Amino acid sequence: MGLQPPLGGRPCTAPPCCADWRGPRPRDTGLPWARGSEGQAGVPEHVVDLRSDTVTVPGPAMRRAMAEAVVGDDDYGEDPTVRGEPGEGELQEKAAELLGVGRTLFVPTNTMANLISVMGHCRRRGSQLPLGQECHLHVYEQGGVAQIAGVHPHALPDQPHGTLDLAALERVLRRGLGNPYHPVCELICLENTHSSSGGRVLPLDYLCQVHLLARNHGARVHLDGARLMNAAVALRVPPGRIVQHCDSVSFCFSKGLGAPVGALVEGPKDFMEKAWRLRKALGGGMRQAGVLAAAALVGLSDAEEVLLQDHRNAQRFARGLQELASPVCSVDPSTVETNVVMVQEAGLLPEEQCRRLQAASADEAAQTGRVVRALLFLWTECSVRAVWHRDVSAQDTELVLRQLGL
Repeated sequence: MGLQPPLGGRPCTAPPCCADWRGPRPRDTGLPWARGSEGQAGVPEHVVDLRSDTVTVPGPAMRRAMAEAVVGDDDYGEDPTVRGEPGEGELQEKAAELLGVGRTLFVPTNTMANLISVMGHCRRRGSQLPLGQECHLHVYEQGGVAQIAGVHPHALPDQPHGTLDLAALERVLRRGLGNPYHPVCELICLENTHSSSGGRVLPLDYLCQVHLLARNHGARVHLDGARLMNAAVALRVPPGRIVQHCDSVSFCFSKGLGAPVGALVEGPKDFMEKAWRLRKALGGGMRQAGVLAAAALVGLSDAEEVLLQDHRNAQRFARGLQELASPVCSVDPSTVETNVVMVQEAGLLPEEQCRRLQAASADEAAQTGRVVRALLFLWTECSVRAVWHRDVSAQDTELVLRQLGL
């Protein structure tokens, strides 16, 4: 998930490290948006940006791949880096092999991938869509399923692990069957990992139960898999083990995989034919998209290694914060399953915590000869979020813990 406004309805009055996602980054404030910049009085500044895993910057290998990509018109199906053919192994072919499916479709964003999936499955306007009340598709995607697809979302409470109560879900599915007063449910949406629950991983047996429940009531299951690879790494299973319990999946390249843009849609053959048409209708048909696909391929090439380290760094941070026994912030390490850490604040407003971590310390500069600034994301009125990614090292993690302990 990218940078969204906080939950809870209270206007965000946070400092730039929390709130400047709304517009261009300021050029005249001296804020160290670049890692390793030089601050006031010539003191080196090191910035650890934990606001989201969408803030990554393409490295030399990714930039080189983009510059050297072989391209064609993808809207005509002629871009070899996007399309590939069986055995050639370019993006859509490699991703299909990774997920254990027949076909995938490259689209600009995961939001578009989710909307395409909802529109592809829900054949009638007014179809009901059960989903979690805090899931990304429901809260952070402009209500596109309603305003564009004409689908009626039915929000159910998210349980702490990011799951939905199966009994409540079954009641929603049953209510519309044969009853002219209630909308018919054609699709269930899940999110894995579940961002608002702190990057929690949906258990495989739960996914199997939801899929069986959907089939028994004539519905299908779509998985918002923006961080699907994080879930697979955490579960220590191939992504296909997760995907097999779903009728369609979205898969994002611009989060933990570090690409600047891009996502995939996956589903059965007839669904994928609809998906291509819907991508075109939504403005997602691209031309020389191989430049973007090349970046995604680089992100895929080392995904397992990078994400595993991200998870270790996040878990180290959670344990370290617990060891600090801070009176103003805390975290339960047992809830940190992937790369997201939700830090609970008590005795200090979250925006004050953000401001404190972002501010330069004269004492630190005098002692170490440099300043470390940490950027966290204001999440609710009592919590901040930190997300690990390939641009945050184990050393960076220790530096942030040191800041919290000062």
